Amino acid sequence: MISTKGRYALRVMIDLAEHNDGSYIPLKEIASRQEISKKYLEIIVKEMVSGGLITGVSGKGGGYRLCREADSYSVGEIIELMEGTLSPVACLTKDAEKCPRESECQTLPLWSEFYKITHDFLYGKKLTDLTKRTGDYNYVI
Repeated sequence: MISTKGRYALRVMIDLAEHNDGSYIPLKEIASRQEISKKYLEIIVKEMVSGGLITGVSGKGGGYRLCREADSYSVGEIIELMEGTLSPVACLTKDAEKCPRESECQTLPLWSEFYKITHDFLYGKKLTDLTKRTGDYNYVI
């Protein structure tokens, strides 16, 4: 499950992409438009700056902006930065030790397929796909 931290990070990125005129956008404006606590966003954007997704400047005329063109960001990189690995099980994480049961594990193919589907889906979606506001995503689960 994606936490509010991951979901709000996506909303910040969408907001920055939609209001990108080359200048820095004050966090207060983003928080207001997105109806998210500025205090909570301060924590999130700090992590996004450290992770190289956005850049920030303090003081008059300060705020945040994207580090690169919006269409070069994948949803997957944003989510993984904020949430950690997309891997559903520890044995499929990047630096996992080789599992002694790998050759006989009956569930590994299931987890591998799930991981590939999730990874490919999220990395296949660009930030600009979310700014287009196309399609009907009113899913009820």
